[in-house]
Amino acid sequence: MTSFQPAIVPGEAPPADSVHPRESSQAAPTSVSRLNDTIRGFIDKWGSVWVEGEITSWNVRGGNVFGRLKDLAGGSTISFRIWSSTLQRLPDDLKSGDHVIACVKADFFPKTGDFTFAVSSMRHVGLGDQWERLERLRAQLRSEGLFDAARKKRLPFLPHTIGLITGERSDAEKDVLRNSELRWPHVQFRVRYAAVQGDRCVPETLAALKALDADPAVDVIIIARGGGDPQTLLGFSDERLLRAVAAASTPVVSAIGHENDRPLLDDVADLRASTPTDAAKRVVPDVAEQRAVVRDLRARLSTRLTQRVRHDILQLEQLRSRPVLRAPSSMIDGRAQELWMQVSRGRDIVDRRIETQARRTAELRATLRALSPAATLARGYAITHLADGVIVRDALQAPAGSRVIVTLERGSLAARSEGEIAESAPAVDADRSA
Repeated sequence: MTSFQPAIVPGEAPPADSVHPRESSQAAPTSVSRLNDTIRGFIDKWGSVWVEGEITSWNVRGGNVFGRLKDLAGGSTISFRIWSSTLQRLPDDLKSGDHVIACVKADFFPKTGDFTFAVSSMRHVGLGDQWERLERLRAQLRSEGLFDAARKKRLPFLPHTIGLITGERSDAEKDVLRNSELRWPHVQFRVRYAAVQGDRCVPETLAALKALDADPAVDVIIIARGGGDPQTLLGFSDERLLRAVAAASTPVVSAIGHENDRPLLDDVADLRASTPTDAAKRVVPDVAEQRAVVRDLRARLSTRLTQRVRHDILQLEQLRSRPVLRAPSSMIDGRAQELWMQVSRGRDIVDRRIETQARRTAELRATLRALSPAATLARGYAITHLADGVIVRDALQAPAGSRVIVTLERGSLAARSEGEIAESAPAVDADRSA
């Protein structure tokens, strides 16, 4: 076993309790506490140093901040902590993705063996390159309307089949399946596994999304991951994946489960869930809740119907209690005398009108008879007219041989004129005189 030999700063004596190679052997090993104390003693002698990098993780717990700082050129990272007393002196808008410079001092915890850097000062330099690219992409997608609520599809009330894209044997998969089955046991899943971080994340997620979107049985698709630091969530802010989700015909739910640093997928998806468990609750209705809703609606419906029937019965009783309906014959009896008087008056008026018109008719008939030629014919006179209907008023109108028609009181007869008779004139004149 190789013994641990700490580096000794030239010109300085080793600490009294430090671990010396001659004091540690296979037969007489040193304790973990003494080893950690030795490391702590050497690290405490390191001074503070200013470093530049990009914040890739910023988590606030108990008023303190625990995060990671990434090198701008390479992939090296360090972990840091900021105590609450120090945090009060720093800018309020520090967050993941910021390009900063920080004054840090190495710190080692002997009890746990954890190594980190304590921050005593930190200030902005600008947005990190990675964060700046995400912000430009966010602005571009927003200008294209991919974040608009109007374009997002509504989730079905009760999906029969749910497509799930997640990591294989992940806690996110277990959370979605377990909570969905607890809420609605008959729900079905089509699970497609994909890497949820790293270089394979985007192509595998795109392939799974394409397969589930093409499946006509899938009603909604959930992309689930159990959270993580922003660096591991970069795949869910990839432009290819975002545009594929926006173009999908099936509603897509983002359940990445990261509150502090949301990937752009949360803004493009049709629904954002805070965690995989929350996705199951928001996609699958709770059968117990739905039954309670149905019972409540049935109770409300029964109550309303009962109230309506009681109200109508009360109104009917009020109508029946009115005098006109309680004794309908009273209304007829009260109107009978008035009706009899009106009928009698009508008969009198009609009789008088008939008598008046009868007298008028008799008068007109008498006048007509007085003016009618029939009255003259009844006294023995006759009317002679030619064949063309012209009345003969002068004997010269019917010379001898003329054919005439003589109209009497009863009937007419044909005759032929013998010409004018001179001696008959006095007789006619005498008759006229009479």
